[in-house]
Amino acid sequence: MPKTIAVTGGKGGTGKSTISTLLAIGLSKEYRVLLVDADADCPNLHIILKAKRKLLSEVKQTIPKWDFSKCIKCGKCSQVCKENAIVFVKGKYPIFVKEQCIGCNACRIICPTKAIGKAEQKIGAIYFSEINSLNLSNLHLISSEMLITYEETSPIVNALKKEVSKFKDKYDFVIIDTAAGTHCNVISALLGVDFALAVTEPTPLGAHDLSLILSLTKKLNIPAFVLLNKANMAKSKAEEIKSIATQFNTEIVSEIPYDKKIFEAYSSANLEKMPESLYKPLIDFIKKK
Repeated sequence: MPKTIAVTGGKGGTGKSTISTLLAIGLSKEYRVLLVDADADCPNLHIILKAKRKLLSEVKQTIPKWDFSKCIKCGKCSQVCKENAIVFVKGKYPIFVKEQCIGCNACRIICPTKAIGKAEQKIGAIYFSEINSLNLSNLHLISSEMLITYEETSPIVNALKKEVSKFKDKYDFVIIDTAAGTHCNVISALLGVDFALAVTEPTPLGAHDLSLILSLTKKLNIPAFVLLNKANMAKSKAEEIKSIATQFNTEIVSEIPYDKKIFEAYSSANLEKMPESLYKPLIDFIKKK
């Protein structure tokens, strides 16, 4: 079984995509690695790795379909819809906002006259990429992408993880790059991992969101460790990050400085050329875990 690691962190812009890509590149020099882009709202790992994506599968979802000849305008379907995908006005037929629906079927179950049937909508896609163009033959990428106008990405991430489960045993490491935040899509990405790597930065928002993501991993009973990115930006805030790590009984396993070489490598999509000395402690930690 491969070792599965989630690279997460709560706040956007801390460097999750950079870290997950560096981790995958570094490990692929010795091991077979599957990198998973679970940020279906804004997938970008294929851009960083200059990878050509091939469609693996479309993600479709069951949605309700009303037979208004049976509908008694009771509004119960709207009452049970936690996503506010059904709008009800007394005396009127329900109004369905399909972009909000997550396919939970609660409306179908509650309907007293069985007026709600099933339909289907496409909500996203899953892609597979080889990274041969960068001479990284041991590294493959699987990514998800939400269809424009759709609102909820957790069903897409769930479908992505099902695809990953089909062939993950071919790899030694599976690295999952989650979306920002602590919402359902992040929870979906985190479930089933061996441990999480919480990427943060020495800023007030970085500290705030680190507390949130460590609280979430604790509730999910997932071991979590902290990586402090841009570590040399603000000494006082770096101390606060260390205090938060202590509070959650975890450790900062690596500190990566704010370095122009990283900026240049990232902006030119040449992370594979970045000096390994900048992230070698992280690679060493992952190999030992």
